[in-house]
Amino acid sequence: MSIAIAVVHEHRAALATDSMIHFGGDKVPTWNLADPKMRRVVTAWLAATGWTLYSNILDDWLADRKRMPALNSSAAVFRFFNDLWRRLHERYSFVRDQPEDHDSPFGDLDSTFLVVSPGGLFHAASDLSVTRFEHYFAIGSGAPLATGAVHALRDSGAEVDAKTLARAGVEAAISHDLHCGGPVNLETVRLRAAR
Repeated sequence: MSIAIAVVHEHRAALATDSMIHFGGDKVPTWNLADPKMRRVVTAWLAATGWTLYSNILDDWLADRKRMPALNSSAAVFRFFNDLWRRLHERYSFVRDQPEDHDSPFGDLDSTFLVVSPGGLFHAASDLSVTRFEHYFAIGSGAPLATGAVHALRDSGAEVDAKTLARAGVEAAISHDLHCGGPVNLETVRLRAAR
């Protein structure tokens, strides 16, 4: 259970997460954790919600890659997660296919991901579909609260930036969702100029 939100505003993209981790019904005090919910991939930031094992898998897989991809387009993000899917089955013997919809012809990562990069804001769903968003999107149990806060603040007329909006979204989730907590982790990137 987590919250991760990405916001695009005035030529910047921000990615923010909470920092609390649950193990079943137990939560770990955030002062005792050293496992961030987001990772740097070249000029991008990637956050995941779902199984905490993805933290280990991503660290291992990214450290072993010869060439890191630039995640600056929907196609590049899709290729990245398609490669991850293939490697999950080749490299990690404990991974199995487990689509929620047994009639679906597609696999299921059983986690969702957000990417912010100079190319924009991208959501990678558990079925590996990639969607580019223009303004904001959130994943995790606190997503409805975070997007509601960002929506209200963004349209309030207040002078805000991407960082302020993303932080406000995570803080709303932390305040109202019992599965979100701890300090806010936040990173920003400058967007490429539109062509």
